[in-house]
Amino acid sequence: MNDWQDLTRLTQGDDIVVERIRLVEKGIAVEGAFQLPSLCRLTMEEQMFVMAFIQCHGSIKGMESILGISYPTVKNRLNSISKKLNLVDINPPFSKTDILDQLERGEISIEEAEKLLKEAR
Repeated sequence: MNDWQDLTRLTQGDDIVVERIRLVEKGIAVEGAFQLPSLCRLTMEEQMFVMAFIQCHGSIKGMESILGISYPTVKNRLNSISKKLNLVDINPPFSKTDILDQLERGEISIEEAEKLLKEAR
């Protein structure tokens, strides 16, 4: 196998576990059970779509132009891919400690703290 495209074609989206990783320059091999990152589990077409999206700096208009597809098609593909990925929570809820610290520093009011504490995990 020469590259990620060969691996993607071979696996065709099936779950795989990597059992050995070798760091060539360091002469080190690590064995175990390693899950592939979410991006590696996408189909080759999905991976190419993500790379094109990054190349367009996240511009849907750019994607329309490069791929010759409509805005709704770009959005649908993005939605489909995002469902397959474990995306990070860009607005994680504050912990109770964070909320109380903000209240103590006077950054939020008692009312805001009460509301946030009700929503906190």
